[in-house]
Amino acid sequence: QVQLEESGGGLVQAGGSLRLSCAGSGRFSSYAMGWFRQAPGKEREFVAAITRSGISTDYADSVKGRFTISRDNAKNTVWLQMNSLKPEDTAVYYCAARVTAPYSTSRSRAGYDYWGQGTQVTVSS
Repeated sequence: QVQLEESGGGLVQAGGSLRLSCAGSGRFSSYAMGWFRQAPGKEREFVAAITRSGISTDYADSVKGRFTISRDNAKNTVWLQMNSLKPEDTAVYYCAARVTAPYSTSRSRAGYDYWGQGTQVTVSS
């Protein structure tokens, strides 16, 4: 089992950057990791994912080229670097952990076993 805690959210102007962190417990390297977000009145949606070793990543089209997911298993941490932020990026951002094979990720919420409580990101225009 793993516990996850996000940090790094806040208020930023359009065009700015934020770096979200997700600290995990337990056997962190056993989990593929993902970031999702949920805006008011909308479904929680996939943002980015990374395999257990960090060798492979996946991004939603809406953030590709602007966001970067990375991890350091020695620090039990995964990050989401967000650049060129837009007002439509405003949401609560969640990290999630997936028990899976070494080279697998998922874009589905149902594919993740553990979730953090989320951190608010607000982008002003």
